[in-house]
Amino acid sequence: MTLDRAVQAFAGVMVLISVALTQFVHPGFVWLTVFVGANLFQSAFTGFCPAAIVMRKLGIGKDAATCGRC
Repeated sequence: MTLDRAVQAFAGVMVLISVALTQFVHPGFVWLTVFVGANLFQSAFTGFCPAAIVMRKLGIGKDAATCGRC
């Protein structure tokens, strides 16, 4: 999995979790959804993505260039 796809998957999961938390736990969790969306929006223009930095340090996406099915 490439780093870009990992970030997209992580963001999607976070949005789904935050919507579920908003529905079933407390309406204030909507701010988590807002934070994820705002972070995606700003990273599209600035290229700065904290999740990508953390994932890169964890080694996600490093071997994607040598992957046979990529």
